[in-house]
Amino acid sequence: MHRFLVSGAVIAAALWIAPANAEESLRAVSFIPKNHPVMVQANAWVKTINGTLAGKLKINFVGGPEVIGRYQQQNALRTAVVDMTLSTVADFQDQIPEVSTFTLSRISPAEERKSGFYDLMVASFEKVNARYIGRLQYGDFYMYTKSKPASLADLKGLKMRTGSLYDKFMRALGMVPVTINAPETYTALEGGTVDGLAWPVFGMRKLGWTRQVKYVIDLPFYGTSNVVALMNLDRWKKLPPDVRKTMIDTTAAFEPKMVKYFQDEQQKEWKELDKVVTRVKFSEAENKKYLDTGYEVEWEAIAKRVSPEMLARLRKVSGN
Repeated sequence: MHRFLVSGAVIAAALWIAPANAEESLRAVSFIPKNHPVMVQANAWVKTINGTLAGKLKINFVGGPEVIGRYQQQNALRTAVVDMTLSTVADFQDQIPEVSTFTLSRISPAEERKSGFYDLMVASFEKVNARYIGRLQYGDFYMYTKSKPASLADLKGLKMRTGSLYDKFMRALGMVPVTINAPETYTALEGGTVDGLAWPVFGMRKLGWTRQVKYVIDLPFYGTSNVVALMNLDRWKKLPPDVRKTMIDTTAAFEPKMVKYFQDEQQKEWKELDKVVTRVKFSEAENKKYLDTGYEVEWEAIAKRVSPEMLARLRKVSGN
């Protein structure tokens, strides 16, 4: 009888501690379809995290805006309808003005972790009940048009597909930004709803958009991009400390590989893009004005919504 009671106690103890050792399951969605070329490294990151934390944590990447609409994902993350979003930070700029600095950064993700940028963004995202984990995409953005622009004056009045990142830049150039979800972009181009779009190089051919746009302004901007992994802050705090540390350390090690992937792939993709679109530039003075405008409008917008001290800090930690 004594032996039975001891065995029973051991079994009961094992059953009691089992939940603490159970694998954590996180439900994640992305702002564009998960199979989009821009999301290649986001998928690789999910696979890396799941492999590193096998048995302790698993990210279930269930899909993109077809699961939860892009512009509903921010609230879904805040309220824990989903545990994680693979997002563009541009969708948070109305709530957190300082996140626009992601696209203005002049330094690498690894340098951002040393400069204070990373920690500052972690604190900033806490305002919307989110935990910033790390970057998932890297590379330049470009403006693509149906008609050939010979000067900045030719950009005025063009209706351009936007996704919130480029709104201020487009307006400053005299363009008309039109918010359209990525999956509906081809139809918008084909039907004349828009005259062009801003986008990285990835996906332009695969999605058929180059059948509609034939010119690209060969003046890359916002080179550090703005696609990141975010987690519901309450859910984050409930993860075991060792799991949180491993996730952050693994992401920090992943980011340089992600950057190299996109840099290499961007060079390869340009070789194919050059077959279907024509690169254009303006005069030297207008080229400078174009690029300066893209950065100045963002810094001006940030300056209106943060303190002078915060503005100076943002410039410093982002290498500006």
